[in-house]
Amino acid sequence: MSLPTSRTPYIPSLNGKKAAARLISIYLEPHQGLRVFCARAARQLPRTRSIVTQKPMSRRGGLQKAPRLPPPPAMPAGTLRSTRHSSSTAAGLKKQPAEPRPSASIILLSPTNQVLLLHRVHTSSAFPSAHVFPGGNLSAFHDGDIPPPGDAGRHADSLPYRLGAIRETFEESGILLARDMSAGGDALLNLPSADRDEARRAVYENKEHFVDWVERVGGVVDAVENLVPFTRWITPEATPKRFTTQMYLYMLPLSSSEDPAIAAAQSEAMIPTPDGGVEHMAARFDDAASWLEKQRKGEIILFPPQCFLLQLISQFLTGPPPPPAESVNNLAEWGTEHYARQRELLRGFLDAVPTATEPRAAGHHTARIPWKDKVISPVTLGLRRSDRRTILGLDRPGPELKGTDRGGDWERVVLVKFGKGVVRDVEVRSREEVLAEEREAERAAEALKL
Repeated sequence: MSLPTSRTPYIPSLNGKKAAARLISIYLEPHQGLRVFCARAARQLPRTRSIVTQKPMSRRGGLQKAPRLPPPPAMPAGTLRSTRHSSSTAAGLKKQPAEPRPSASIILLSPTNQVLLLHRVHTSSAFPSAHVFPGGNLSAFHDGDIPPPGDAGRHADSLPYRLGAIRETFEESGILLARDMSAGGDALLNLPSADRDEARRAVYENKEHFVDWVERVGGVVDAVENLVPFTRWITPEATPKRFTTQMYLYMLPLSSSEDPAIAAAQSEAMIPTPDGGVEHMAARFDDAASWLEKQRKGEIILFPPQCFLLQLISQFLTGPPPPPAESVNNLAEWGTEHYARQRELLRGFLDAVPTATEPRAAGHHTARIPWKDKVISPVTLGLRRSDRRTILGLDRPGPELKGTDRGGDWERVVLVKFGKGVVRDVEVRSREEVLAEEREAERAAEALKL
C-alpha cells in the first residue's frame, strides 16, 4: 500500500504540519494486513479543464493545452479571501468523509499468552518495517455481505467480520483457527505445513473458497465460541482512505499433554510463518510488555492502535510464572494454571463496566460501554508543549455513528510523534494527567512573559 496522493486536509491544531496530519488520518492502515490484489484504481476527478475548454482529455497524450483563462473579477474592498477548503466552499458544498472499508484483525495469544505480531517488509511503500496484528479487508467472496453504508450494523460485530479475521490470519501467518471435527471439535485442526501453505496461496488468490476448503479437510472455522470482540477502530474522517476495523482476541489452547510427542504435534500448527514476503518478512510471538519495551527503545514501530491494545492486555498477561515451590511436582501443570489465571482476569476485564477507574472518567458515558463494544475514532486534541507530541483523544466513535450510544475510551489518550512515514514515542497516558500537565505548562509559559 502506498501513501495517499491527495492533499492532506488542514488540521488547525497541527499548525499546518501536513505530514503529521496525513499520518494521523491513515495510521490504522498498517494493522489491516491489507493485500493489494490489483493496481489501485485511478481516482475519479471532475474533468474541469475539459469542461472549460470543450476539449476532452487525451488518454494517450495527456491533457490538451487549454487557452489562458481571464483573471477572476476583483473582490470588493474589505472582503477577506479564504484559502482554506477553497475547493469545497467555492461550490457551497461540504466535502463528505470517505466511506470506511470493512476490515478485521486478531490479537492472537500463544499457549503461553504471548502476542503475535507480523513484521512488514522493509520495502513496503507504506509504513515499512512496522509491526502489526494479523488481519485485513473483508472479502464478499470469502466472508459474505455486510450491511450497506449508512446502516449502523455495518460497524458492528458479525459473522463476515469474524470469518474475515480468521481467513486473513491464516493467509498471513499460516495459523488455522479451525476445529477438528474428527476429534469432536475439541482440538484445533492440525494439517501438514505443506498443505497449509498451498491453501494459503489458493485462498489468497481467490482460487479456493476459505470456508469450503476448511470443511473439505475435516474442520469448521472457529468463528463463534472462541473469537472475542475487543474494540472497533474507525479511521478519522478527514482522510481519503478509511477503515472500520473490528478487533478480536483469540486464545490458542493451553498446553495440556504431558507426552512430548503429542505436545510437539499440537504446537506445530501454532507456529507462525511469514507469507513469503508478500507483505511480511517475519511473524513471531512475544510478551506484550516486551513488544511495548521494544517500541519505547525505538527498536520496532508500533502504531497507536497496536500500542493501545498491547498496553491494556499487558496488565494481565504478565509473562511466565514465578519459580514454583519445592512442593510442586508437576511443572507443566503449574505453568498451565498460571496462564489460565491470566486469561480469566483478561476475560473479566473485557466484560466489566465501568471501564474507567478515575472518578471523572467513570462518570463519562463511555465508561459504561464494555471493551468488546467500544468504537474508537481518534481525534487530535492538540500538541504537547514539552515534546511536541500529538495528543489523540479516543472517546468518539466517528461520524458514521454520531448520535448513537456508541463510543470509545475517555479516560486515556495516546501521545505520538509523527514523522515522514513513521511514528515514534507512542505512549498511552491518562487524559486527566496529560491535560493537567498542559495547563501547568501553559501557566508557566505565561509567567515567563510577565
